[in-house]
Amino acid sequence: HVQLVESGGGTVQPGGSLRLSCAASGFIFRDYWMYWVRQAPGKEREAVADVDNTGRATYANSAKGRFTISRDNAENTVSLQMNSLEPEDTAMYYCAARYFAATRWRHWGQGTQVTVS
Repeated sequence: HVQLVESGGGTVQPGGSLRLSCAASGFIFRDYWMYWVRQAPGKEREAVADVDNTGRATYANSAKGRFTISRDNAENTVSLQMNSLEPEDTAMYYCAARYFAATRWRHWGQGTQVTVS
């Protein structure tokens, strides 16, 4: 049974920090690229960061310099450290997994809400 379980969301003041975590199970974690995807009401879904199965990370322009994604293949977890948060970062944040040879996300978590206010 595949599961992606996010945690760490909450409400923070502008300029604050949060660390999101995602625990994965039910699939071969090391074979997947892992993403943090956010969606705010009325806005397009945005992949803010991803980390491939070698640990190489990429970021959306909105996240560069503020967010850091990391993964632990031994623990089957992926994290997103978010610093210098802005009201525009308010969204539901989802953990998503894409098999390295595929073109679409295959697994999703239930999301964790981040509110910057």
